[in-house]
Amino acid sequence: MIFVHGFPLDHTMWEAQVAEFSRDFQVLAPDLRGFGASGTTPGVVTMERFADDLAELSHSLGLTAQGLVVCGLSMGGYIAFQFLRKYAALLRGLVLCNTRAAADSDEARENRYRLANAVRQEGPDVVVRQMLPKLVSEPTRRERPDCIARLENMMRRASSEGIAAAALGMAERPDSSALLATVPCPALVIAGELDQLAPPSEMRTMADAIPDARFEIIAGAGHMTPMEKPQEFNRILGNFLHSLEPRSPQG
Repeated sequence: MIFVHGFPLDHTMWEAQVAEFSRDFQVLAPDLRGFGASGTTPGVVTMERFADDLAELSHSLGLTAQGLVVCGLSMGGYIAFQFLRKYAALLRGLVLCNTRAAADSDEARENRYRLANAVRQEGPDVVVRQMLPKLVSEPTRRERPDCIARLENMMRRASSEGIAAAALGMAERPDSSALLATVPCPALVIAGELDQLAPPSEMRTMADAIPDARFEIIAGAGHMTPMEKPQEFNRILGNFLHSLEPRSPQG
């Protein structure tokens, strides 16, 4: 199982999930290039490049024979779509959390360009100011200062160039809506009830377009469902994982 973190975070956002699911599954939670402990690639890092990294890592560790479950949140979902586009034969399951299939609007694309320029000039403080208030629900802000502090620390650990390169890569990503009908494996789509960035209504529509998908809303959560409501998230994900049929050696 591969957990793919969001922007501009790192693998530690999945701590509660790694602790839970590594008991029964082989779990990978890598830092994407430019984030956490991974090196930085300057310029533009596309969602396809990130997906290629995940495929190369999985192959190098010999983890592809029994099939992979890829779980991506937000930008991690964009990467999961590119993994689906290129490596569908490797998938045993797909989990899409707080993400969207559509490409950026012109306005959103311009905002990413501005963010990339600003972070190169001012550093990660820019994304902390702009993004942190949007990542969690109001109840989480009131009741979970630990969650807010962890998110802020993750953002500040990211390299400025890594943040900029990923922002530009997100701006360039293709529309993945047509891929939804082609998902060859069971899928789980998880939304946060109070998510402003990937509204539950949009995620429900996305789930409805996937042939074999479950849709779940986590009450009281915003964009960061695995961190805001880890027990509920893990229960939903665990039920899905244990429902998957074993894959034959032939795939």
